[in-house]
Amino acid sequence: MLPVARWMMRGTPQAVGGAAAATLVPWLFWLGAAIAGLVTLRRGLAPALPVIVAAALPAGWWWTRGDVIPLASVLLVTLMAVVLRARLSWSETLIVGALAGAAMIQLGIFLPPGGAGPVLEQLRQGSPEVAAMLDEFARQGMSTERLAGLLIGGVTGLVVLLAAVACLALARGWQAGLYNPGGFREEFHGLRLAPRELALLAGIGIAGALLGLPGLGMLLWIPLLVAGIALVHGVIGLKGMNGLWLVAFYVLLITTWPMILIVLLAALIDSFADFRARLGRSD
Repeated sequence: MLPVARWMMRGTPQAVGGAAAATLVPWLFWLGAAIAGLVTLRRGLAPALPVIVAAALPAGWWWTRGDVIPLASVLLVTLMAVVLRARLSWSETLIVGALAGAAMIQLGIFLPPGGAGPVLEQLRQGSPEVAAMLDEFARQGMSTERLAGLLIGGVTGLVVLLAAVACLALARGWQAGLYNPGGFREEFHGLRLAPRELALLAGIGIAGALLGLPGLGMLLWIPLLVAGIALVHGVIGLKGMNGLWLVAFYVLLITTWPMILIVLLAALIDSFADFRARLGRSD
């Protein structure tokens, strides 16, 4: 897709038209968000505003139709692109993105227009097991509508954040391909959360739980997951292993929950042990 990015970067009219057209087409919002991210990374926020607005307007129209994901993704990609351009740190960028996504969940941005009530009623009618579980929660004094709202918001927020991270990675890859070949690979392979960043995420999650704001901590594990994925890429790159290992890794990551836990644990340990630095010294 590098030729597409090259054409977009010829001038603002091309980028504006491409971002608007992509975001207007269902399920192509990710391309519009990536275009806005690329221009923001390369030129900065102010010069990129026409492109961001061009992507956001069709996404806003989809929001009025009940689909919040395109606009939330465009805004989140733009925010993370600004942070990445300013700080040149993927770990800080991911933390800011996770906090912004968690704040959206807490604010109820991802809830359906009628709230969680209609969804709950549909679940009750469609599944006796779900209805029995909801009744049990109600007997224990829990607000089933609030729980359903957090569940719906959490799942949607997770999709939005993962889509935004993928779009930003695509934009960064385009930028590297056009102006700094190999730069994104080196940058991503070196991604690692520092212990102080882990402490920050843990502190925010604990504070959210103590303050009764569970939505605030629902996405804070995503930066650690991405750091774990980067660790796998970095180790395979350092060892010169076949690319099929990455294919197998992603298949396991997508299809099995234990693999996600293993990746999170590996990233957690790597924050203190720095496996890639040790491997580099041993070669």
